[in-house]
Amino acid sequence: MLLSNSFIPILKNNPSEAKIKSHQLMLRVGMIKQASAGIYSWLPLGFKVMKKIEQIVREEQNKIGAQEILMPTIQSSEIWKESGRYDDYGEEMLRITDRQNREMLYGPTNEEQVTEIFRSSIKSYKSLPQLMYHIQWKFRDEIRPRFGIMRGREFYMKDAYSFDVSDEEAFFSYNKFFLSYLKTFKRLDLTAIPMAADTGPIGGNLSHEFIILADTGESKIFTDKRIFDLNSDDTQLEKSSLEEMRKKYEQFYAVTDEKFNKDEFEKIVSKENQLITKGIEVGHIFYFGDKYSKPMNASVDLPGGKKDFVKMGSYGIGVSRLVGAIIEAKYDEKNEIMKWPLSVAPYDIALIPMINKNDNSALVKANNIYSELLKNNIDALIDDTDENFSSKIKKMNLIGAPYQIIIGKKSEGDLLEFKETGGETQNLPLNKIIEIIRQDQATNPDQPRCHPGRVVGAAT
Repeated sequence: MLLSNSFIPILKNNPSEAKIKSHQLMLRVGMIKQASAGIYSWLPLGFKVMKKIEQIVREEQNKIGAQEILMPTIQSSEIWKESGRYDDYGEEMLRITDRQNREMLYGPTNEEQVTEIFRSSIKSYKSLPQLMYHIQWKFRDEIRPRFGIMRGREFYMKDAYSFDVSDEEAFFSYNKFFLSYLKTFKRLDLTAIPMAADTGPIGGNLSHEFIILADTGESKIFTDKRIFDLNSDDTQLEKSSLEEMRKKYEQFYAVTDEKFNKDEFEKIVSKENQLITKGIEVGHIFYFGDKYSKPMNASVDLPGGKKDFVKMGSYGIGVSRLVGAIIEAKYDEKNEIMKWPLSVAPYDIALIPMINKNDNSALVKANNIYSELLKNNIDALIDDTDENFSSKIKKMNLIGAPYQIIIGKKSEGDLLEFKETGGETQNLPLNKIIEIIRQDQATNPDQPRCHPGRVVGAAT
């Protein structure tokens, strides 16, 4: 793709209204544009990143047997009155009335809607468990939206729901999602730690937030540093393995501020292992038993003719929020360098030709390289503008493709100036560069690939 044909409206300076790294970069590099307070249009660069994140989230949900559905953004108030949450949820719920004077709402979450879907179709324990998820826009009328998409009013979210016949089976489902989240964040090159958390308006008595460390985070966290040494790579999708995995994490003290107990923290965690810092919530899972199934009469037939209310859990990941979270974790604000993980990068590599008004050979070479990259499923962005070289480098550092090729005076013969964004330059032939990127892709074999668009012809 030629930069001159791309809609990437880059600003020279950080907008004054943006206070954190992710908000600054997303506005500056043209990933989003504010439509109104806490509501944003997603422009091509930002949308491309978000859709890649969405696909990774989807793939990891599918791997544990969750089935994708799509529920409406507008819900009837009647099912919320059944559950008892319509009056309790608070002013964050956007309530509306249609032309028939029916009370409706813009769904902030979907426990009621999915329970209504379940109860109308599933009648026997033989059909359990059921794991369902959808990826949809949500709206919460935040009193003070801030920090861009990190605390907006409209956001893109994956939420999943589990239905089981007993607590034991429900914990099995809960642990599946626990593992799925660890794997999801790992594919996004994030270290997200599960922390015991308050259940909030969702309710229930078991909950974990998945937190990444960040100075700009709104969650204060207290943990044992040793939890960062754990991994779940050898966990199998069976009860004992999943239970062992969750207990492995829970053996170390790790809580958000709502659950913090100073005496317990100081008693359990030695001084050298104590960590008190801030973090960003990127996922939240809940187990709440029959909190919704009982008032909404979602029951199944059991052996012997009895009925019982199904046991439920819900599991959320902020897909749009993850765009900001990755920036907070990866953006080098001092040097103005963003390096996206290859799995979600808007482009795999940036081609930066040093264009001379009287000589277009560098641009011709860039187009030829582009064609070879496309053949190897490598997506590239060519800066074909006539800006000076330092401006081009600065711009591409902000856009954040993981790799760069500079095509200039030092690009002689078959050797090209190649580097990881923000790293040291090497002189390598194109086939070696392709090999390096393909190896990087191979470390994440399920990496979603976006079609790069039309092949750019040689400049004339």
